[in-house]
Amino acid sequence: MSESARTGAAGRERLVVIGGDAAGMSAASQARRLKGPGELDVVAFERGHFTSYSACGIPYWVGGDVDERDDLIARTPQEHRARGIDLRLRTEVTEIDLAGQRVRARDVDSGAESWTSYDDLVIATGARPIRPDLPGADAEGVHGVQTLDDGQDLLDSLARTRAHGRHAVVVGAGYIGVEMAEALIKRGYLVTVVNRGSEPMSTLDPDMGRLVHEAMEGLGITMVNDAEVTELLADDDGRVRAVVTADAEYPADVVVLGIGVRPETALAEAAGLPLGAHGGLLTDLAMRVRGHENVWAGGDCVEVLDLVSGQERHIPLGTHANKHGQIIGTNVGGGYATFPGVVGTAVSKVCDLEIARTGLREKDARRAGLRYETVTVESTSRAGYYPGASPMTVKMLAERRTGRLLGVQIVGREGAAKRVDIAAVALTAGMTAERMTTLDLGYAPPFSPVWDPVLVAARKAAVKVRDARG
Repeated sequence: MSESARTGAAGRERLVVIGGDAAGMSAASQARRLKGPGELDVVAFERGHFTSYSACGIPYWVGGDVDERDDLIARTPQEHRARGIDLRLRTEVTEIDLAGQRVRARDVDSGAESWTSYDDLVIATGARPIRPDLPGADAEGVHGVQTLDDGQDLLDSLARTRAHGRHAVVVGAGYIGVEMAEALIKRGYLVTVVNRGSEPMSTLDPDMGRLVHEAMEGLGITMVNDAEVTELLADDDGRVRAVVTADAEYPADVVVLGIGVRPETALAEAAGLPLGAHGGLLTDLAMRVRGHENVWAGGDCVEVLDLVSGQERHIPLGTHANKHGQIIGTNVGGGYATFPGVVGTAVSKVCDLEIARTGLREKDARRAGLRYETVTVESTSRAGYYPGASPMTVKMLAERRTGRLLGVQIVGREGAAKRVDIAAVALTAGMTAERMTTLDLGYAPPFSPVWDPVLVAARKAAVKVRDARG
């Protein structure tokens, strides 16, 4: 087993990065921009075939909205190497030796192992799909969707099933589940979504999730809520044929697991690094792993501060991962940057239905010990008399005593989702609902009613808060 020296030629420092997607390669690239090859060696390990790609785009590639897999790749391995990064694909880090400041890596194809020493280490191992421990979960035709390799495997499976049938079952109804249900509908499948929650999109309150439920059924998707999968049945060839719950059996030529993800932190945990309540690595504001001066972490494997509740959360999003990487690379490269936290903003869609949320749901507010008021308003995306105006539902939470904005959820058609950004800025600024009503937002009939739907909700929330105070 070979071992690389800690410092490169002429005493250069070495940065080692574990993980070749958003956070990892952003950190590597930013550190390289700030420190040239004469000052810093950068070595990055990636166990898959691809780097710097959009995992969020995989459902749209599967559904045919994105034509080619390579369209999702922001920067190829060759481009990274041309910028002076020693990128090693199909190489999995299997051990971190904190005392010796080195990592052990294994070539996935040959099995050969070697140690590489570091001066700074970045852990960007991402998240892994939750795969239920159920009979039949390993049958052919059962897919998680987290990486480009996963997406290609699913497309290959769909090509094979055309000769057998057109039934697809999606297990789970979060962002991935809902987006994959749409993708499979576009592929011509009969889609059933089995969801253990009372409504799809548990990132919304159930009353808003109900709107998503109705829209999905309008697209021909069969929604099965309050249902726990107990078994996956396979045929004699080992290929999945049905999904079983306590009450029914649903035929399936392909199954997609959209249950969610967990931080991929087994490697970090084995090394004794600190994990939070959700299993993610804990870092300081500079994205340095707590208690470890030269170990950094970012992306889907970390927990982040929720600026609204003040609690740590696991929010796996590419937006955060890229920011984490930039901050880590800046700090490793000799600069200074911090990541203050998030408000939990996310958007999605089911065909033409747009779904958005930011801040806290009702159960989040209760868990944080906050007392709150809620309002729900119906409005339109444009002035009601302007052609193309479509309905929109906005729900807002405000703290009872102070009127501080706590959260906003929006479900509607064209022009609905990105309105949540207004609320995200207001949450970050700590604004009250009443203060929001004075925001100077753009207006013209093709874009908005005179009172934007978010401001209508803010106005009603402010009144409700005042009435609650007596």
